[in-house]
Amino acid sequence: MDITEAIVTRRSIRGFKKDPVPREILQKILEVAVRAPSGMNTQPWEFIVAGGDALDKIREENTRLFNEGSIPTNDMTPRPFEGIYRQRQVNLAIDLFKLMGIAREDKEARHKWMLRGFRFFDSPCEIVICAEKNMDRHIDMIGIGAICQTICLAALEYGLATCIADQGIMYDQVWRRYAGVPESKRLVAGITIGYPDWEFPANKLVSVREPVDSLVTWLGY
Repeated sequence: MDITEAIVTRRSIRGFKKDPVPREILQKILEVAVRAPSGMNTQPWEFIVAGGDALDKIREENTRLFNEGSIPTNDMTPRPFEGIYRQRQVNLAIDLFKLMGIAREDKEARHKWMLRGFRFFDSPCEIVICAEKNMDRHIDMIGIGAICQTICLAALEYGLATCIADQGIMYDQVWRRYAGVPESKRLVAGITIGYPDWEFPANKLVSVREPVDSLVTWLGY
């Protein structure tokens, strides 16, 4: 698979097989990923890689907190989107719910679907990316975004699929307790990773992208 094919064919996967991902493969993926660019080579990232019983404990704790209606504690929780960005979010949800057969008025099914995100879509592995709280967020986010994409593309070489999602790290106190993450660091991004279950309906989704001509201002061309 060449680079262009990897970028174009990569998609967010929300249903996984139970097969564990070997540590040596995850190690190779991260060794490639740390070559991602970062502002002034600050390399702001650190990783937690969780699987097996450890991830199951975090998964169940997240489930309990979500079902209790606990308010997320992670300061990276995004503000509500507005305008076209909100509309794109809504359109994605409509497409996913249609594939999953979830009716708009079915609150129980919608709750279960949201819970899947807090459970890392029941994947065998989760990669959490952390950064120092005192870093400049502009520099920080450029590097974190670059390494997220690099991890997702590198995973394809091993037949693995990914989904960058924030629900699983919203209750950061759970990760701090199990992984010993100090208060001086923030949990910035979570990447669910595993072998895709192509029979899972939501995995058939190919999200829509805006045409380039509607996004670009050309100068000197």
